[in-house]
Formats: sequence, C-alpha cells, structure tokens
Amino acid sequence: MGKYFGTDGFRGEANVNLTADHAYKIGRFLGWYYGEMKRREGSREPACVVIGKDTRRSSYMFEYSLVAGLTASGADAYMLHVTTTPSVAYVTRVDGFDCGIMISASHNPYYDNGIKLINRGGEKMDEKTISLVEAYLDGSVELFGKTWTELPFGKRERVGRTVDYVSGRNRYIGYLISLGVFSFRGMRIGLDCANGASWNIAKAVFDALGAKTYVINAEPDGENINKNAGSTHIEGLQKLVVEKGLDVGFAYDGDADRCLAVDEKGNVVTGDHILYILGDYMKQRGQLDNNTVVTTVMSNFGLYKALERKGIDYAKTAVGDKYVYEYMVNNGCRLGGEQSGHIIISKYATTGDGLLTSLKIMEVMLAKKKTLNQLCQGLTIYPQVLKNVKVRSKAEAQSDPEVQAAVEKVARELGDTGRILVRESGTEPLIRVMVEADNLQTCQSCVEQVVDVICARGHARV
Repeated sequence: MGKYFGTDGFRGEANVNLTADHAYKIGRFLGWYYGEMKRREGSREPACVVIGKDTRRSSYMFEYSLVAGLTASGADAYMLHVTTTPSVAYVTRVDGFDCGIMISASHNPYYDNGIKLINRGGEKMDEKTISLVEAYLDGSVELFGKTWTELPFGKRERVGRTVDYVSGRNRYIGYLISLGVFSFRGMRIGLDCANGASWNIAKAVFDALGAKTYVINAEPDGENINKNAGSTHIEGLQKLVVEKGLDVGFAYDGDADRCLAVDEKGNVVTGDHILYILGDYMKQRGQLDNNTVVTTVMSNFGLYKALERKGIDYAKTAVGDKYVYEYMVNNGCRLGGEQSGHIIISKYATTGDGLLTSLKIMEVMLAKKKTLNQLCQGLTIYPQVLKNVKVRSKAEAQSDPEVQAAVEKVARELGDTGRILVRESGTEPLIRVMVEADNLQTCQSCVEQVVDVICARGHARV
C-alpha cells in the first residue's frame, strides 16, 4: 500500500484526509499522463477517462474537481453520474477508455469518500501507476527522463471536454439482464440498496427479468448512504423478507461491489455461504477452473470443511478483494471472494459485483429448484471469537517467541477442529487474535491464552 492509496483506493474523510485539491491533482496527472503516453505512441487523440460516483454529499465535489483536473490537462471526461463500481470497471474495459475513476468510500459513512482508479482492462490500477500519482501529489514526479513539478495545461483546441455518458451505464444494465439464464417470474425478491449507487439500477434489472421486487433504502439524500441500511446493516432486509414472506433478499453496500443475502427464513447468507453455493454449482457443471475457490484468511473454518467434503480445493490470500483477484488471474481461477460479500466471478467481471452475485444466486436457486436455505445446508459456520489488542509495536508483538509459542500451542490443541489467526491491523496499532472452533467456549479460552501472553510480555498499550 502507498502513502495515499490503500487496497481500495484513496479513502478518507471528505475535506479532511481527502480534499478537493487532491482530486484536482489526481485528475491533472491522469489526464496529462495518458495523453502524453498517446502522443509518444504517435496519436493526437486526447486521453479519455470515464467517471462514476455514489450518492454521498461530497461525491459531486470530487467529481467536479477530477473533471477540472482532467480537462485542464487536455483529457476528455465521460460522466456516468451515479452508478456502481463494477459498472465503471465494465464500461472502462468494454468501451476502451484509458482509465476509469469511481468516487466512493464503499460501506463507510457518508462523510467519508474515496477515489478508486481502474485500468483500461477494468482492473484495479497497478501499483506502478499509483506510485506515480502519489509522487505528483507530493510535489514532483520523475517520468520520461525528466522531473515534473508542474504539468503542462491543454490550450485552445487541446482543452479537454466533458461528455454525458449515461448510455454506458444503461449498457451495463443491459449486460446484467443478458446474464439472466432463467425468468424470475413468480419470484418475490427484496432489495436493500443502502441508499447508494444501486438505488436506480437494481430494481430495473430484477423487474426486467420478471421478479416482483420489494425495495428498501433507495431514497438517497447525500447523507443516508449505508445508514442503518445495506449489507453492513442487514436487519432491515431480514425484517422485510420475513414480514412479506419473500423468497429471498439481497443487500448491497454503498457502491454495490458486494452483496449479502437473506434466505426465506430470515437468515443472513454471508460471502462464505455464497462461495460455497456457487463453488458447488460451478463444479457440478464443469465451470470451476482448477477446481479451486479463492478465499481470504478471514473466511470461516466451516467453509473450508464444507468445500473439502465437496471435493473442492481452496486458496487463501491476504484480506482484500484486490489480492483475491490477483491470485485468480495468476492461477487461472474462476471464483473467489470475501466473507463480507465481495464475490468475483472472473468469466463475467474483473471486480466484485453485488448485482451480478445476486443474479448468479438466483440462477442456482432456479436451476436446482431449491430455496436459498436449502442451498446453504452442508455448510456449518463455526463460532468465532475475535479480540483486538492495542499494542506498542505490532511487529515486536508478532515476532515475540513466547507469543509465537502460545499461538502454536493453541493451533496444536485445535488440530483439525478449528483454527487460530493472529494478524496485524493494516490501519491501527492493533494485533487481532481470532479463533474459530466447534464451540464458543473453546474459542474464548484459546483467544485468552494468546492475549494473556501478549499482555504478560508487556506488548499491550493501555
């Protein structure tokens, strides 16, 4: 991770950690950089960048700042307006843009925002380009044999323009509808749009496929995105599904790159459940390349046991859908994701896509003629206890031989009936101690064994 950009873009509180000036400079650099790359290849065409945003109050500010920077550098900015992150990735890839930009802080509260950069292949931007953007934000960047502290402006006919590109978003909607293998006629489906980017897309897709839809949290006001809504606050959807007697419910986050579900009985269906359901379905149809489901280290131990019983292999990556996708590309895998609901199906998308995920869940339900609750049978989610310990030094606590010995002792005690994971927080001075086992008491006891050693060794910070 860089100085400004993490695993999911440049994120922070609007006009505190992430400012309009940052956005302008990012636009200035990208507009100049991609234009200069074209000029050096012999083209006189301007750089073309497509931009989408979620429903946060500050998203308009960042959009206009990015557009000002891009057009000042001579690039053309194509505006998708309010749309989802996966739609920006899709349009960037399919329509041949030099890069894409999504303005969103995903599941964070409204006062946060973020700038996500997408390469021309519809994937998250490579680290080399990110490092160039960060260098320019810090005052100078070395490129093409020269140090640039100021970038040239586009002048006269070289000033960039803006283009309304809502047609790109509509094409993405059409693409999703085209993936519907079965009619949803007769199905009663709940949709929680988190007052976010899916508010004007999700219902259109499910209605077009014939479903009777019941939609909540689709009235964004700039400040209610993710507020007691969506995949991080799924209680409202659970209530809707039970009270209305619906067949299934789907909850998205602010930019709709993740999806969680609710079965007909009101139970939450996590990303781990979804990986199990889709993995089994794809294996049965010969579509699970390398017979492997890609997970992160935070997936539940129960998922691994269930996949083993189905004869399906699995891989574990660091936390972050970016790392899941990288593993999938490098190893030729078709399915991967996170417990939080980032599900990547590489045949259809280059990023997590909540709407695509929900359509594929519907496909399995209709193909197998089973309810979502029935599809989840065979997967037992193990109890989990997670404790965060504030420490003086994460590295010293992790490398302490006595702490490591305590972790190894717990791992031996658990054997193949559970697991322990001790990792550093990426953003806070915390060591996270997590244990999964077949009963809650064992989890709590094992966690305390390790936490006690961390504290006894003097690593804990009061």
